[in-house]
Amino acid sequence: MRFTFQFLLDAVAWSAALLMAVVLRSEFHVDTASLAAVLVAAVAVSAVQLVVGLALRLYQGRYRYGSFEEVRAVTLTSFLVVAVLLVGATVLDGDLRLPRSAVLIALPIALLLLLAVRYVARLARESAARTSTGVEPAIVFGAGYLGETLVRRMATDPASPYVPVGLLDDDPGKRHVRIRSVDVLGRLDDLPDVVSRTGATVLVVAIAGAGADLIERVVDLASPCGLQVKVLPPLSEVLRGATQVDDLRDLSMEDLLGRPPVNTDVERIAGYLTGKRVLVTGAGGSIGSELCRQINRYGPAELIMLDRDETGLQSAELGVLGHGLLTGPEVVLADIRDAATLLGVFRSRRPEVVFHAAALKHLPMLQQYPEEAWKTNVLGTQSVLDAARAVGVSTFVNISTDKAANPCSVLGHSKRLAERLTAEVARQTGSAYLSVRFGNVLGSRGSVLPLFTAMIEHGGPVTVTDPDVTRYFMTIPEACQLVIQAGAIGHPGEVLILDMGEPVRILDIAERMIQLSGRDVEIVFTGLREGEKLHEDLVSEGEQHRSRVHPKISRAAVPALSPTGLDWTDWSRVWLEDPLSAAALTSPVGAGNR
Repeated sequence: MRFTFQFLLDAVAWSAALLMAVVLRSEFHVDTASLAAVLVAAVAVSAVQLVVGLALRLYQGRYRYGSFEEVRAVTLTSFLVVAVLLVGATVLDGDLRLPRSAVLIALPIALLLLLAVRYVARLARESAARTSTGVEPAIVFGAGYLGETLVRRMATDPASPYVPVGLLDDDPGKRHVRIRSVDVLGRLDDLPDVVSRTGATVLVVAIAGAGADLIERVVDLASPCGLQVKVLPPLSEVLRGATQVDDLRDLSMEDLLGRPPVNTDVERIAGYLTGKRVLVTGAGGSIGSELCRQINRYGPAELIMLDRDETGLQSAELGVLGHGLLTGPEVVLADIRDAATLLGVFRSRRPEVVFHAAALKHLPMLQQYPEEAWKTNVLGTQSVLDAARAVGVSTFVNISTDKAANPCSVLGHSKRLAERLTAEVARQTGSAYLSVRFGNVLGSRGSVLPLFTAMIEHGGPVTVTDPDVTRYFMTIPEACQLVIQAGAIGHPGEVLILDMGEPVRILDIAERMIQLSGRDVEIVFTGLREGEKLHEDLVSEGEQHRSRVHPKISRAAVPALSPTGLDWTDWSRVWLEDPLSAAALTSPVGAGNR
């Protein structure tokens, strides 16, 4: 119905244009014959307009009202219509009684009317969006491509929950920019004044790759104004047209703590993953499942996801394959503690690349149950290494933690042993068996952000161990990029370490999360738990720290440790008597080399 009405308006526009052209050419002296010629020409023009318009999908919903593409299509249609009319006037000559000059005069008039009709329709739709109930007035920070895309969609989408009332941009060259009748009203520092002028309740950050410093500045200015802060999906999704206005999401701590991602050398990565059989242990965990999603992009011959957590495997399969049927060979339910079963899996599937992400990682829990850390992080890792060596795995990446540097906890010591055991297999085989060491990942299960979120939702208090405690943070995708990169650039036996920037105070995170929640929640300090450090290290004392192999990745050498030196009795006895002296068992001259 809408497009039938549009065609009728176009037919009326052409009829009016022809009549005006004839009136102007005859200097307002129009006889009956000329009016009859205009009527005949109007019918002919309408028929041609319909045929050409259908051919260019002008009446089939291809173009948005007022878009450049629609202007181009309308202009092309008008010229084709005039061309057909001129040919008809020439062939019929005197029979049509419509001068060819009148046809040429009608062209700009008709084009102006056709575009004006569409412009009015667009204004009407935008006006309806602005006056509809339940729509929140929004300020868009960023008048570039993303800002323009967002404003256009807000203004033209009748289902948009937001209406743009102003733009902000710190670029002086954009201070007079207007997008869809929405003006740039100032810089970000002018936000309080712009809010008072427009009554906005939402601020949308429409800047690609906005860093943590900029996001923090936005929050500091928006919070006193009572504004909700929203952010866009990644630029790549916007460019593909895969996002809608309702995809805007609330600001998160990941945005405040996030850092520029590691630039991964895709070509080198693809060379060792494409067409290969790749196995990931701990595939149901936060790191393991993201690893599987990223590895799958490089076209492995087979991706084998192994875990003892069937629910985690189902989530990983859903993220990689889009279903969680748990019936395919890509998911393997097995425990790395079971050496015989693990060896059977490796011999039947013959993986060529292994990412070892399975581990116990909760420090306080492992302090209470150190034997569990020994069974999983130490003996379990050795079982995976033995199985990988038995089938000739060429690349083995062990995922470690910054707590393995200068370890003083069960978790740190167990992961340090895993690094050294990996180095020993590298020494024996000469193959790329190596470890990757990084700090806390944002949003992983059991990490500080989900815990703080739950505490805030329950009304508090939010517990922080110490007001000065700091930790390194990175995003899960960034961590997995590093892990994949390690397999391409690491040397046998090395530990690759990410330049993680400056450590972040946990208290600052708690305060920011409470601020974002808008709630009044108390913070309580509980004191450092056994085995916890006030500040984490990335490199151990005396550890040979080598040159960088990537702008954000350096490497260190770790001493190899023969599995024949593993002794739970010795280690647990020393641990119980003096946890700090247990470092002797993970040092180059410790009991592990006896």
